[in-house]
Amino acid sequence: MELNSNQIQEINPHRYPFALVDRIIDYKPGEYAKGIKCVSVNEMHFCGHFPSHHVMPGVLIVEALAQVGCIAILSKEENKGKIAFFGGIKNCRFKGQVIPGDVLEMECVLTKQKGPVGIGEAIAKVDGKVVCKAELTFAIQ
Repeated sequence: MELNSNQIQEINPHRYPFALVDRIIDYKPGEYAKGIKCVSVNEMHFCGHFPSHHVMPGVLIVEALAQVGCIAILSKEENKGKIAFFGGIKNCRFKGQVIPGDVLEMECVLTKQKGPVGIGEAIAKVDGKVVCKAELTFAIQ
C-alpha cells in the first residue's frame, strides 16, 4: 500500500517545516513502513548546515526515520488520531552523508510492543547504500 503526502498528514501529526516524509511506498499497519524523502537545497537547515558544504543534519535523518515508524504504528486502527512520541534512540550509526538531490529511502520495522511502548529497527539508504541505522523507541499518547 502507498500513501501520498496528503494521506501521510492524515496519520502523522507533523507539519511544515517538520514533515520529513514525502511518500510512503509500502506499509503494513503495526508491522513496518517504507518511505522516501526527496532532499532539496531549498530546505531551511541548509542555510546553516553547512553554508559551504550542504549536509542534511543527522538528527533530521533520525527524525525522518521515526516519522516512517510513526506511519507503521499510527496506521493501526486502535492508534488512529494518537501521537507517537520518541522514547529513545539506541545504536545509532551514521555511515554516509545525505546531500541535496539525494532520495532518502527509509524503512522502519516494528520489532516489539508492550502496551503503549514499542521498538523499531530503522534504516536509511541513498542509492542502495546505508547512511543511517538505529533502534528507535516510541511511546503512544
